[in-house]
Amino acid sequence: MDFHFLNTINSPDDLRRLPLEKLPDVCQELRSFILGELAVNPGHLASSLGVVELTVALHYVFDTPYDRLVWDVGHQAYGHKILTGRRDAFSTNRKLGGLRPFPSPMESEYDTFTCGHASNSISAALGMSVAAAKKGEDNRHIVAIIGDGALSGGLAFEGINNASESPNNMLIILNDNNMSIDRSVGGMKQYLLHLHTGGLYNNLRARTTKAFTRWGLLNDSRRRAILRFNNAMKALITRQRNMFEGMDIRYFGPTDGHDVIELVRVLRMIKDMRGPKLLHIHTVKGKGYEPAEQNATIWHAPGRFDLESGERLHEDSSKPRPPRFQDVFGETLLELARTNPRIVGITPAMPTGCSLNLMMKEMPDRTFDVGIAEGHSATFAAGLAKEGLQPFCNIYSAFAQRAYDNIIHDAAILNLPVVFCFDRAGLVGSDGPTHHGAFDLCALRPVPNLTIASPMDEHELRRLMFTAQTEGKGTFVIRYPRGRGYLTDWRCPLEEIPVGTGRKLKDGNRLAVVTLGPIGHDVEQAIQKAESELGVHDAVAHYDLRFLKPLDEAMLNELGQKFSKVLTVEDGQRMGGMGSAVMEYLNDHGFTPRIVRLGLPDYFVEHGTVEEERRIIGLDEPSIVGEIKKLLNV
Repeated sequence: MDFHFLNTINSPDDLRRLPLEKLPDVCQELRSFILGELAVNPGHLASSLGVVELTVALHYVFDTPYDRLVWDVGHQAYGHKILTGRRDAFSTNRKLGGLRPFPSPMESEYDTFTCGHASNSISAALGMSVAAAKKGEDNRHIVAIIGDGALSGGLAFEGINNASESPNNMLIILNDNNMSIDRSVGGMKQYLLHLHTGGLYNNLRARTTKAFTRWGLLNDSRRRAILRFNNAMKALITRQRNMFEGMDIRYFGPTDGHDVIELVRVLRMIKDMRGPKLLHIHTVKGKGYEPAEQNATIWHAPGRFDLESGERLHEDSSKPRPPRFQDVFGETLLELARTNPRIVGITPAMPTGCSLNLMMKEMPDRTFDVGIAEGHSATFAAGLAKEGLQPFCNIYSAFAQRAYDNIIHDAAILNLPVVFCFDRAGLVGSDGPTHHGAFDLCALRPVPNLTIASPMDEHELRRLMFTAQTEGKGTFVIRYPRGRGYLTDWRCPLEEIPVGTGRKLKDGNRLAVVTLGPIGHDVEQAIQKAESELGVHDAVAHYDLRFLKPLDEAMLNELGQKFSKVLTVEDGQRMGGMGSAVMEYLNDHGFTPRIVRLGLPDYFVEHGTVEEERRIIGLDEPSIVGEIKKLLNV
């Protein structure tokens, strides 16, 4: 396609020089550009297609980058990147050394805040708006763009609550498409479905507000009183209360989010109004590409696809492949739930991603999607456990960071039988530093009452899940990585593993290597290669720790008595992680081997493939081989 307009837009200044009537053409070209690029370089498709018109309108109306656009999550920000000087580099998006997967101030002055996790835009934008006022920058506009799915997160409500009290002129754009990754859930979805005001009312109120402000008749206290009066009158007439205006935030909408000219008109009308305001727009996730519109969940991040046919291009399936760890979780949970009526499943807005949808389909009354609310999911699970149920709460490792207090305060203190399954643990590849599951081990290791385990393969995952739901196990954490496992024959008998027991996978007499989780498979290969290259046999012993907490003390005592050199390898943060636990134990019990620890470094690992990331930080097979050979030769 010939991108007549898009090829001339190297910054929003170029966009703002175009006549208003040309903006629909810009939107068509931008949507086509995104589709063409993502067909061959996978990324987050449907979300960005859904906000093309909004993105163009925002950059057309506001003086970016002086005016601040704060995107929530960042899944929808591809059009923003393309319009802000990154069009020619967009083919490098999510690749090693290329454009970052989500907006980042470290990449562009147009990216105003980190937005890899949901629900932080309103709080961040409020801080920026208050800061602008403190600095006397009364002409600087601050806009938060948040979806209805992200609005289910508690932080968004905290920001809205504070916005009604802190003097600010922030504009919140509520992009309502009834979706997060899967369908939006909860009372807010139902509330937004019925929330509306008339266009005549909005126009009259906007013009009256501008006139009153110009005449000096509308100060802050009068504005709040008028808002409360308007809300009361509207409730009497329509029997509908507006929670936003009830909190002194002016509400406008809903507006068609795919009518770019109307969006420009509305934004121009409300942009200079004083005080916090919210514009509610309706959009369609995946807009403009029929396969994505028909199945937005699959097309949220579809991988490579054929643009013409809409067929997704999968890996070669001519030979059996191991399942994904998340699918083993979903199948095993359903299997356990069929025999244990106390089991319930919980996810914060990721039923498809974590495969809880398998149990949802068969047992909808025993599964709960609580929306983008990780903290709530943990406390909700604790409440269920307190009254005798056995919850399995599945949270992506990086997102579980937001539930840290809830895990400690609401589950661990009472040692409640909640099983926290942390999907996407370790390095995750092209989603980058906001999504790496780097900190779960070192963050949770000091917490009393927790059992923390990581399976090396699919059989171990199934057995750990079975173990976790047996009587008396208390609060149990199981972490596993994104992507495919190792075993095509993965359905093994469900047997209990004694808590706090590891495995010696290979004996040796000169060096002990200790691993935790699936990275043990890479270490197995590295040990074989190192011994082969050195021409030695039985030099390296390999221990699968299996449990970070409690540690297998008998195994570590054997290791301390037998070896003078120990190598630990983990795919979590090196500082305070599994290697630190081994080192502390050996030191505390009088053992003095030389210990070398490999793990994630004390900096945020950037995006790329997992293989590229491991190579850069020294966790790939050649690096591990080199470390083993070095220790054997010392």
